Amino acid sequence: MGTRIRTAVLFAVIIALFVVVGGLVGEFVFQSWLAGLIIALSLALVLNLVSYFYCDRLVLWSTKAKVVSPAEAPRLAKIVDEIAPSFGLVAPRIAIVPTQTPNAFATGRDERHAIVAATEGILRVLNDRELKGVLAHELAHIRDRDVLLMTFVATVAGAISYAAQIAFFSMLFGGSNNRSNVNPIVLVLALITAPIAAMLIQLSISRSREFRADEVGARTLGDPEALASALQKLETANVRQPMNVGSPAQSSLFIVNPFRGASFAAIFSTHPPTPERIRRLRAMKADPSYRLSVRGPSFRAGSTGRPTRS
Repeated sequence: MGTRIRTAVLFAVIIALFVVVGGLVGEFVFQSWLAGLIIALSLALVLNLVSYFYCDRLVLWSTKAKVVSPAEAPRLAKIVDEIAPSFGLVAPRIAIVPTQTPNAFATGRDERHAIVAATEGILRVLNDRELKGVLAHELAHIRDRDVLLMTFVATVAGAISYAAQIAFFSMLFGGSNNRSNVNPIVLVLALITAPIAAMLIQLSISRSREFRADEVGARTLGDPEALASALQKLETANVRQPMNVGSPAQSSLFIVNPFRGASFAAIFSTHPPTPERIRRLRAMKADPSYRLSVRGPSFRAGSTGRPTRS
């Protein structure tokens, strides 16, 4: 519940930030606060809609991941098939990433288009119990529609950035007249601080969703130690051997950040500190209620093979 409240508060803050900045820029550039909001949001929306609908293809292409059949990756397929019903999901497609850096991610805009990808390295490094903990974390992301959530946040953050750029070029090339009631000093401060604040909020929401997926996966599986043990191994391996495929812009998709070393500034990380994640997971074992599922409404398989509400 604490994670949900935190996410909701951050949502409210980033939307309020967008309204304020968009209004200032619209008033300064177009003498209309509404015009600024609409133009900035439209620019961000177009780019992020493309990302949302094609995110699975883009991520698979950039990481060189290959969608495989259960026969090609029987161990991975078996575990996904085994635990997916616990999350109310039909088992998603699986993919293998050709790198020895141990990691995993989930992508796809909804459960119908979901893909769970594992690197060759994670299949080599983790035992079955640890791998099950990692895959439960990824299925929690799918169940909670985190790709949709983060696309929305990215859209608002992008709109703030575009609004700031519009105002900057307007000031640079004299596109605004003096009829604006906006104080130029206030506008400059907003242009500098708002995009940075939006980025930090976006990263904070990403970290909150990682904590949430840890909790949902561990509680649904009933084995917090499985993920805790896996995270220890993954953190060490990814610091020593960062991933050589994909883009740092996609780091939030992975269960641990695969594109940095130990010196990466924590404030700009898409993931919470791994030691803190491990501490929270192991603290769950002291809670007698940790085995209680955090799933939503129950599901049963319908005639189409897709989950239907019971």
